[in-house]
Amino acid sequence: MAKKSSKDRLSNEVNAGSMADIAFLLLIFFLVTTTIAEDKGVLVRLPPWSDEPADVLKFKERNVYSILVNANNDLLVRGEPKRVEDLKEGIKEFIMNPTKRSDLAESSEDAIVSFKNDRGTKYATYLEVYNEVMAAYNELWDEYANAKYGKDYEFLTKEQRLAVREVIPKKLSEAEPTAFGEE
Repeated sequence: MAKKSSKDRLSNEVNAGSMADIAFLLLIFFLVTTTIAEDKGVLVRLPPWSDEPADVLKFKERNVYSILVNANNDLLVRGEPKRVEDLKEGIKEFIMNPTKRSDLAESSEDAIVSFKNDRGTKYATYLEVYNEVMAAYNELWDEYANAKYGKDYEFLTKEQRLAVREVIPKKLSEAEPTAFGEE
């Protein structure tokens, strides 16, 4: 019988030469098949670009609900400091003017919400204020739709939605931000 050498014995090593190939293929597979969610931001339809100067429109001061946000993220609403949490109710009262006050909008069709911020304003504050403005309009549309049609605004037909938006149009004027710390 032949004598066995130590080289002939079975080795205790695992052949890992193809492991790198497998790991690379798995990496490529997951990179190709994974979808990355994108932040959509605020969806706003901008007016078309024009080289012509804009018409200067005159509005009655009582019909404009001006919101200013400075670089310190402080709100100034119609010349008075206000908290973001109080903004929605203030906008709703301004637009509808249920008590027919002389310092609020003449009618919901004439009401304009003007929003201006500073370049130093935090994006989170900008979004908070914008969300409160949109929440005010959404609640007003829901309230009017429920009173007139008996259902929320989102469940109305296109014609019914247009009728609601004629009574309570969304007139949001967003001014260009001022330079850092100017206001």
